[in-house]
Amino acid sequence: MKYLKRFLKHASVTFAGALVAASALAADVYFGKVGEPVKLVIGYQPYYTESWSGVVMRSKKFYEKYLPKGSTVEFQIGLQGAIIVNNLLAGKHHIGYMGDMPAIVSTTKQEVADIRLVAVVGMGWDQCNAFLVRTDAPKFANDQEAIKWLNGKTVAVPKGSCTDRFAQAVFKRAGIQPSAYLNQNIEVITSNFRAGKLDAAVMWEPTTSRLVLEGLARKVATGFSVNETDAGFLGMRADLIKQRPDVVKAWLNAELDAQLFFLDPKNAMEVTKIAKEQTTGFSERALWMAAYGTYPKEGGGTPTRIILPYAFTPEALELIKRSSA
Repeated sequence: MKYLKRFLKHASVTFAGALVAASALAADVYFGKVGEPVKLVIGYQPYYTESWSGVVMRSKKFYEKYLPKGSTVEFQIGLQGAIIVNNLLAGKHHIGYMGDMPAIVSTTKQEVADIRLVAVVGMGWDQCNAFLVRTDAPKFANDQEAIKWLNGKTVAVPKGSCTDRFAQAVFKRAGIQPSAYLNQNIEVITSNFRAGKLDAAVMWEPTTSRLVLEGLARKVATGFSVNETDAGFLGMRADLIKQRPDVVKAWLNAELDAQLFFLDPKNAMEVTKIAKEQTTGFSERALWMAAYGTYPKEGGGTPTRIILPYAFTPEALELIKRSSA
């Protein structure tokens, strides 16, 4: 648990305020009896490509096939996973699509609320695990040289995120010590690259592709460079699981439908258009590139951008174990 404790220390500012508020709401939420219509609030991340099955779900409404008739579903956007974690703990969200580290952290707050991970919504190497550098940085021979260059540089990440987990792991392994390790959200990172205030950032898709295509940053290394996977997980409140196994089964069936739709290459442009409708400030080109495009191998590019295992495969379990060690 040493790594998780260190991560929680860095992420404490992100979660602390909301945990105080949520602690007063730690009582179970009542979801009705089995078979009755249910009202669900879903936290999801259209600004995180690895969890786009939630984007597909909102648009295609696969859940209508499985939930009790008369049920209602509201989707609420979280710009990063920590927001969804806080809302799950407070009972404001009942189901959440999150990046790997916020999802794992959500399961450690049982004194506030019991959150369970019930499905894998995506895995990859560069969806959350991508190093970006300023455009006037040196032209590196390869990704390993790029990682070494980060020593003594100003690096930004949204702390408490999957990128934070990845950056800390790589820096520790490679002996990298940035001169400054800044906690900045994706909007601030974008602005600071534009203003020339950052040497580097660790970022997730689709913001990675947007910054690259807009000429604001270069992608120079990824999880593929260091054999570090990333993931997205589906979390549910335990009171929902206990009270409404019918709803849990219904949502998981719908989630499988959404992942199969996302997986089908014939749907690539439709998924891109759906994501465009649910995001602001992204071109269709950037959104398509985030999910389906490829980057050069010397910069950590991999031919397979997203894997949709659905179940907790050995690879998914290994990531959880590694991140919790």
